[in-house]
Amino acid sequence: MDDRCLLCFVKSPEKGKVKSRLAMVIGDESARRLYKEFVKQMLSTLQKGDFPFYVSFYPKDALKALKEWLGARYHYIPQKGRDLGERMRNGFLEVLEMGFKRVVLIGSDIPDLPLEFIEEAFASLKEKDAVIGPALDGGYYLIGFNDKTFSPQVFDGMAWGKETVLEGTMTVLRKLNRRVHALPKWRDIDTIEDLAHLGPPFNPIIQR
Repeated sequence: MDDRCLLCFVKSPEKGKVKSRLAMVIGDESARRLYKEFVKQMLSTLQKGDFPFYVSFYPKDALKALKEWLGARYHYIPQKGRDLGERMRNGFLEVLEMGFKRVVLIGSDIPDLPLEFIEEAFASLKEKDAVIGPALDGGYYLIGFNDKTFSPQVFDGMAWGKETVLEGTMTVLRKLNRRVHALPKWRDIDTIEDLAHLGPPFNPIIQR
C-alpha cells in the first residue's frame, strides 16, 4: 500500500456559492463555470501523479451532484465540520486513520499548480514534520503532515480568508517545534487580478 494520500478540497459548484470575489466582477454564472474549469484542470494534474487521492467535497450531501459532474471514477469523502479549519482537521484525521503515513491537502483555487510541487511535498515528509505551500495572498495553498507529527492545532482559531493565515500557522508550528519544509510561493485564484495571471483555457470563460 502506498503510504501517501492527497486530499483535494472541492465545493459543489452551485451558482452564487463559489468564487464569490470573482463573481462580484464577472457574475455568478461565469464564476461558477470558471470554478468548474479550475477543478477539472486540477484533477487532470492529479491523475498524472502516482499517489492516491480523494476528492473531499462540501457540502456533505453533495455526493450525487459531484458524481454527476465529475464521474464515479474518483474516490470521494465528505468534508465534516462547522468551519474550514474543522473540516481540514477532520479530513487529515480520516485518512490518517485509514493507515496513510504522509498526507497532503490542497484547495481547488490553484488550477495551474505544478505536479512537481505535490511530489516535493510528499518527499519532504520523509524528513520533515510538516510541509506548507505559501500563497501570495498571505494564506497557503498546500499543507501536509506525516502520521507522527500531525498538528491539529494549526486549524484552530484561524481567520480563514485573511492575509494572516500563513503567519499564524507558522507561529503555531514553531511553538510545537515542528520542522517545516516550505514549497515555492504560488497564487490562489480569488480575484480578477489573480485571474489575469492565468492563460487559456481560463480567461475566455469570463467572456462567454
